[in-house]
Amino acid sequence: MGMMDGRKGIIFGLANDRSIAWGIARKLRAEGAELAFTYLNEVFEKRVRPLAQSLGSEIILGCDVAKDADIESVFTEIGERWGKLDFVVHSVAYAGREELRQPFHHTSREGFRVALDVSVYSLVGITHAALPLMKDGGSVLTLTYLGAQRALPNYNVMGVAKAALESTVRYLAAELGERGVRVNAISAGPIRTLAASGISNFSEIFGIMEQRSPMHRSVTQEEVGKAALYLLSDLASGVTGEIHFVDTGYNIVGL
Repeated sequence: MGMMDGRKGIIFGLANDRSIAWGIARKLRAEGAELAFTYLNEVFEKRVRPLAQSLGSEIILGCDVAKDADIESVFTEIGERWGKLDFVVHSVAYAGREELRQPFHHTSREGFRVALDVSVYSLVGITHAALPLMKDGGSVLTLTYLGAQRALPNYNVMGVAKAALESTVRYLAAELGERGVRVNAISAGPIRTLAASGISNFSEIFGIMEQRSPMHRSVTQEEVGKAALYLLSDLASGVTGEIHFVDTGYNIVGL
């Protein structure tokens, strides 16, 4: 028997088979979890639906997390189909490509708003909508990055958004703990994902982190998936409000 047998959860933000969310999904499914997925639009649906179906998922829903109505519709469907929810994985982040390729002080007001809305407020909106279905408690997990805590080249407004996301994790955790709902984040090391491709000089950053991390290698999808399994399962029943690094130790290094 798997440690997630009987658990039902939804994953927001799967883009393709290189996504961190895919590593998490595979690990959760291998341990018995039943999964639902969302996709942004028809382009993403063509990538997401086959992956979701390969894991036996029957609930695959369109959702633009910048629209409250879409979020509400997703959880209405989950409520009708499952009646309950045990966990949510929030793997959603976005900043305009131009905002990541120009100096940070050139960030536009609209670019800033969009990055914070999609990357941060979506966690608030999704958690709020999920709560009525977490009747016996539950777990919410999001994904962050070291750029939330340190200024990294070309990460720009996304670093600011991730800093806000980490603060959001703490506020949600503090508020929802008495309801038995835990909220945590994984700060993963760089992985060659679709989102990472939008960061200038990503390959250079990737190489430096491999050289300087204590383990002298990058982290894998599978390793992030294992950490997610821990945080979403009863193994982490006493853990909430944490930013859990899975980056082969790079975050501890000074030079």
